[in-house]
Amino acid sequence: MDSEQRRKRKRVYRPYSRAQYLSVRSLILCCSFLVFLLCLSSDRLPIRAVSFKPVLSVPTISLLPSNSVQDSFNRRFKLFPLAVDERVLFPDHLLLMVSKKIAPTQTLDCIYYKSLNSSEEATVKIKPLLSIDEYDEFRWVARCPLPPVNYSAIVDLKRQEVVAGRGWSLRRNETVHSWKKMAYAAVLDGKTVLVFVKGLNLRPHKESDHTLLRCQFALGSGGKNEGFVLMTDAVAAAQEVVRCLLPRSIRQNPSRAQGIRVTVVRVNSNGRALGVGDRRSMVSVARIRSSRLYGQRRHQRIYKDYVPIPSVAKIYNSNYYQLKKNKRKYELCVCTMLWNQASSIREWIMYHSWLGVERWFIYDNNSDDGIQDVVKELNLQNYNVSRHNWPWIKTQEAGFSHCALRARNECKWVGFFDVDEFFYFPRDHRRGLPGQNSLQSLVANVSSSKTVAEIRTSCHSFGPSGLSSHPVEGVTVGYSCRLQSPERHKSIVRPDLLNANLLNVVHHFRLQAGYRYMNMPENIAVINHYKYQVWETFRAKFYRRVATYVVDWQENQNTGSKDRAPGLGTKAIEPPNWRLQFCEVWDTGLRDFVLANFADPATGSLPWE
Repeated sequence: MDSEQRRKRKRVYRPYSRAQYLSVRSLILCCSFLVFLLCLSSDRLPIRAVSFKPVLSVPTISLLPSNSVQDSFNRRFKLFPLAVDERVLFPDHLLLMVSKKIAPTQTLDCIYYKSLNSSEEATVKIKPLLSIDEYDEFRWVARCPLPPVNYSAIVDLKRQEVVAGRGWSLRRNETVHSWKKMAYAAVLDGKTVLVFVKGLNLRPHKESDHTLLRCQFALGSGGKNEGFVLMTDAVAAAQEVVRCLLPRSIRQNPSRAQGIRVTVVRVNSNGRALGVGDRRSMVSVARIRSSRLYGQRRHQRIYKDYVPIPSVAKIYNSNYYQLKKNKRKYELCVCTMLWNQASSIREWIMYHSWLGVERWFIYDNNSDDGIQDVVKELNLQNYNVSRHNWPWIKTQEAGFSHCALRARNECKWVGFFDVDEFFYFPRDHRRGLPGQNSLQSLVANVSSSKTVAEIRTSCHSFGPSGLSSHPVEGVTVGYSCRLQSPERHKSIVRPDLLNANLLNVVHHFRLQAGYRYMNMPENIAVINHYKYQVWETFRAKFYRRVATYVVDWQENQNTGSKDRAPGLGTKAIEPPNWRLQFCEVWDTGLRDFVLANFADPATGSLPWE
């Protein structure tokens, strides 16, 4: 009896064996790991908040190897990338658009991939980022070097300080756009949207047939089998700008357009999207009515299963373009587009501010010479300057159209001229002597006209004037010899009286019907264009021109154009006696004026030196 009870107690209180203990622990660990994987796949984790946005375009560059290779790389290197929304391949760099704001103190690397086949681990190269900059209210742009030979253009970003992390998202956007064919910007304008797009090959300097174009608004996730799109009619088109009607719901509540991707579709004479054939399907009426873009049938259609122009353009109803209540308009503003001209804008802005310019719009076309620091310094000195990051190369005309729309609610008049162009008044049109605010007074006097909406001023082109190095006192004092005859002109316009297509040829805009331009007599005002400066400065123009329809000087096209240096050819080699060329008339008028009005009486130094 006692022995039987002892055997029962032994069975009840006997501790677990080591094998049993390990079995239970393994079961718990496995369950925990499964729960962890389930959480990772859920959209509720904060890390999923930076997943990619919908992309309408199809990949134009070969994709990376399979995700299994990516996973293998993740396990090996354990890097933590940022979510990249878009990639655009330019001739000299790769542009990445990132939706999450990046701290200025963060140092980033560009990550490039290569693999021999899908069964092998990826080969990776890491290069320092070229630059990063804010693009709009919600996106930043990062510039990476071009991919090495045999490496993919699907490049990612990594914080340098992060060496371990969750790994790559399986839902990464792997599209790479070509800069030559894409919709790159969109702006709301009343009941319409303006889409800025490359690749349509519309006629330069002329209005195009807008009836052959539509604008597409994207909904849903943007995947191949998800969401749907809605199209509205274009009402104007010229060069790289297409204006389309907005769906009724957006017109009534513009906030509904926030973040919606928009692009352009070319159609044939029957109204069908080109390249689609008969593969057109209408979304059900119930689904249309439930959509936030449901609107008028007359000016919008809903299609699926076709390929529009690739797009990185998203609509943002920003207060950036709206005039605050009770705020007066500036009498005179100036807009320009530049690349690596930080050393020139101090003289240009200080001088023209003295003449009465109140507001400055700088469209920066991928500068890397510290221009943001110069703009910050100018603003600390109470110059009203805003720098707008405009990364799209060869788009000066479209950029000016964008700026005209942006400045319309802030400015009565807007001048469009370059940082090497300076207004000069041989004599003041009121008192016989040039004076402060002369330029502002000139445009204010024209404001009373019921028909004039543009003032055109002739340009005189100056040469190196015998110099071999850049003048430290600035171009207005350093260069004083020019060509005899004027070349072209630049304009100051009323932005509220421009044609709806915003057509311009850099030098002037198309005006609304019933309005005209006025030529400024040369004895009243001219522009000194310091076009042919010392060789080291002039040579920079060889490498890239910002104008859309002006070929780069390296290309053997339009060699007789006024946009080229006569007789220079296509190679950036200094011609003999460059410093003595383009000198037909010695003109010291502006130099004498600047020294009399800007030089410090004690030291003789100028404020921009």
